[in-house]
Amino acid sequence: MIREGEHAPAFSGVTADGSTLSLADFRGKPLILYFYPRDNTPGCTKEACSFRDHAGEIAGAGGAILGVSMDSQDAHRKFIADFQLSFPLLSDREATICKAFGVARLGGWFPPKRVTFVIDADGVVRRVIQSEFGIAKHIDEALETLRGLRPGAASRA
Repeated sequence: MIREGEHAPAFSGVTADGSTLSLADFRGKPLILYFYPRDNTPGCTKEACSFRDHAGEIAGAGGAILGVSMDSQDAHRKFIADFQLSFPLLSDREATICKAFGVARLGGWFPPKRVTFVIDADGVVRRVIQSEFGIAKHIDEALETLRGLRPGAASRA
């Protein structure tokens, strides 16, 4: 798994609306990149909604949110519509992004681990948050890290 202090691997994926997003699209701004097992499941819904509910704070701290799972674009479209998600979700059907970040289970045969990476404006991973069931931990620690990345704030190395 990618560790704090390492450069995030370059990636590219397709969103629910069919557009392509890559890490390079976020260069110059911090990114909360979170991997989750499956759309429309209780824990994943709670996690997505917590990121949605804190989107204003994340944007206020200069950051962006991007979710990744192995679900299809159709599943992502439904998930986004059902819960009014305000950020893109990437469909990683072949687990390419999951494998690059080290969150794939059994080589991508099973849904990815629930892991959140906070990546700074230069593409360096500043926080890795792992918890399958402590859903609130992901948003709490991501926000704490994001706030620490502001100019003049002490950042984690």
